[in-house]
Amino acid sequence: MDRNDYYGGESTSLNLVQLWKHFKGNDKPPEQLGTSREYNVDMIPKACKFNLFFMMANGSLVRILIHTGVTKYLNFKAVDGSYVYKKKKIYKVPATDVEALKSPLMGLFEKRRARKFFIYVQDYDENDPKSHEKLDLNKVTAKELISYYGSQFTGPVLLIFQCRKYGLEDDTIDFIGHALALHNEDSYLAQPALNFVKRMKLYAESLARFQGGSPYIYPLYGLGELPQAFARLSAVYGGTYMLNKPECKVEFDGDGKVIGVTSEGETAKCNKVVCDPSYLSDKVKKVGKVARAVCVMSHPIPDTNDSHSAQVILPQKQLGRKSDMYVFCCSYAHNVAPKGKYIAFVSAEAETDNPEQELKPGVDLLGSVDEIFYDTYDRYVPTNDHQADNCFISAVRRL
Repeated sequence: MDRNDYYGGESTSLNLVQLWKHFKGNDKPPEQLGTSREYNVDMIPKACKFNLFFMMANGSLVRILIHTGVTKYLNFKAVDGSYVYKKKKIYKVPATDVEALKSPLMGLFEKRRARKFFIYVQDYDENDPKSHEKLDLNKVTAKELISYYGSQFTGPVLLIFQCRKYGLEDDTIDFIGHALALHNEDSYLAQPALNFVKRMKLYAESLARFQGGSPYIYPLYGLGELPQAFARLSAVYGGTYMLNKPECKVEFDGDGKVIGVTSEGETAKCNKVVCDPSYLSDKVKKVGKVARAVCVMSHPIPDTNDSHSAQVILPQKQLGRKSDMYVFCCSYAHNVAPKGKYIAFVSAEAETDNPEQELKPGVDLLGSVDEIFYDTYDRYVPTNDHQADNCFISAVRRL
């Protein structure tokens, strides 16, 4: 049951007329932008801490899609490239040995030190103590693992670190943590290193899965295809979707357990409800806000080798922020825009009340844009006990 007249709610992808109506209140976009139905513009508020712009090719979401069989109703395509912002320039995140050797992100000696660390991560197996090199990654922090601080260690651990001597530079640590492990701020450095290593291994496994220019994949026709694909799969098993149902009210019994959802005087009975925060606003709390710019362009992002799809990560330190900023672009190659048009998104955790100024570093990387829309989304997380009321509430949705 959905109050909207389309599938997916805030996770949908809008055509050009719907996009214009959403942001400008009218349904008359400029003719020079092309046919409305050729656009599929994602509405998901993108902040990497909560969902990546593109899916990791070997990530848990992809495994879930395969396990449920919903991939029969979806088609994916690899993303051309992953890039990182450093000292006001964009650099390709190396995807091959040759690219790594040529990359200006590190000097020659730094590359040798980083290579030793990457080999350690590659060989690490949580179930094989020999690969741990006597390091307990549940105790050793990420910062201790990738930096050389001999005075902080004693005994065997000191010997290991003296032998390894990674001693990676701050810029390299920044690159590894944000462009490979995909952390969106630096608190991971003080946390146990196991999750950090797992995230790096996932990046490498995803990169190898399709052997493309990045570890990411993206569905043809946009992320709005995900809810539509599940709707098709649900229909196969007898599920019913009711769109354009206003004022949906979740009903509870005397014990506080959900018993149904009422709209227009009719109640659909159930014993579980899955919904976004707007349907149960008294069972969520606000935890932040996402600022976002949606851009229509006639060219790819400059300095990305004319990539039809790409992600650019702007680490927090490069911008003097508390968290990273993200730019991603897709085009007619993924069937989200007419031929010759590109859709770019700039997103970040909002740290001010001025999204235009806050997102300027990312927007400036895009060059000229045909149209640009700014928006902010409040983020909510559930506060209810789903075992008590049988309500399962998602996060990252404005009320």
